[in-house]
Amino acid sequence: MQTPYKKLKVGEIVYEIVKKIPKGKVASYGLISKIANEEMKKLKNEELIKVTPRYIGYLLHNNPDPEKIPCHRVVDRNGKIAENYKFGGWREQKRKLTKEGVKFRDERRVDKKSEIS
Repeated sequence: MQTPYKKLKVGEIVYEIVKKIPKGKVASYGLISKIANEEMKKLKNEELIKVTPRYIGYLLHNNPDPEKIPCHRVVDRNGKIAENYKFGGWREQKRKLTKEGVKFRDERRVDKKSEIS
């Protein structure tokens, strides 16, 4: 069972990863999950917690500071923006990304060139 401390640590790790996504770029929930799991392995004396892409979505939906933690820069594995982006809906997420220079291949999916890997 995950303790509140461990959940807190996972959240801190995920939010720090998201803060590093540069303007004009996006990252997938899966990539953030992969990086977060690598960071969790580095923690000593901690039970490993598997950080899934779905859990990344949960954490970002509960983002405590969207001004400093740019969750709008996170998309699904197909480059699709969040249908239910908490901070204004998908149109607001798209507006923010477009303002930062992210190109879209259709109404809701970013161009592959905007994705970091």
